[in-house]
Amino acid sequence: MNIEQRFLLKAMEDRNFVCFNYEDKSFKSVKILKFENGLLYTDSGNFEIEKMKKIIVLKDRF
Repeated sequence: MNIEQRFLLKAMEDRNFVCFNYEDKSFKSVKILKFENGLLYTDSGNFEIEKMKKIIVLKDRF
């Protein structure tokens, strides 16, 4: 498990919003619902972790 995956897992446990870029699209204030097998399930869709860039864990909680 690399550092990005650990940050995403911790954000999911703490119920924090995240921002990231995915295939040249920006996603802001996204809720993480589930994390398994290299896929991130969110309220905005499903994403492959390898294609995610500039991951930011926000202080805001849901």
